[in-house]
Amino acid sequence: MSERPRWPVPRKYARYYLEATPSLVWLLCGNVLAVLVGVRYYVETMVDVSTFLWPLYADSPAAVFLMALSVATLLPNLGRPLADVPRNRALAYLHTLAFVWLLKTGLWTAVVLHLGFDAYFPAPWAYFGILLTHLAFVWEAFLIPHYGSTTRGALAFALFVALANDLLDYGFGYHPPIRIAPSPALVVATLAVSLGSVALASYYFDRLSSESGR
Repeated sequence: MSERPRWPVPRKYARYYLEATPSLVWLLCGNVLAVLVGVRYYVETMVDVSTFLWPLYADSPAAVFLMALSVATLLPNLGRPLADVPRNRALAYLHTLAFVWLLKTGLWTAVVLHLGFDAYFPAPWAYFGILLTHLAFVWEAFLIPHYGSTTRGALAFALFVALANDLLDYGFGYHPPIRIAPSPALVVATLAVSLGSVALASYYFDRLSSESGR
């Protein structure tokens, strides 16, 4: 793995959370719990949404679920350094999508809270609670490049899913329940977040070597 800086999570912290059994298990359990909490937030509004669209509609629980799956792939590597984590094409797709989805969801939520500041502030949970929990998505996302790789195909797939989600949100009205009406500024910001998340994945992830299977 290259020595490119992994802002904002230094290598030593990634190793602490991802190599030791207690911290990795707690991280995994925390993500599973977050999935359940997130689904509870969406469940009342999912009645009119096709079951097949739930992963795109309930984007925050989906992002945390992908992170849980990504972290779970490290369990067989416990007791060994991150440099020894297996890498293959299937894992590259999973890790890349998890990174993009966490980053996109976390940053998109921050954008919504900024554009709809008066609708959320100053309620402690409605503003600060949602903002802090979703910014934690960004922190988690930057753990993944410490053990994951990507490919051009994985990046293209993540971009396709991100843009398909944007089309579903604003083209068909299936955006997550928010307190403001979608505006042109929100649509443009969402597209920028989608493109930016994939661009950051391309920059921060190492490419899967040909020996591991492209």
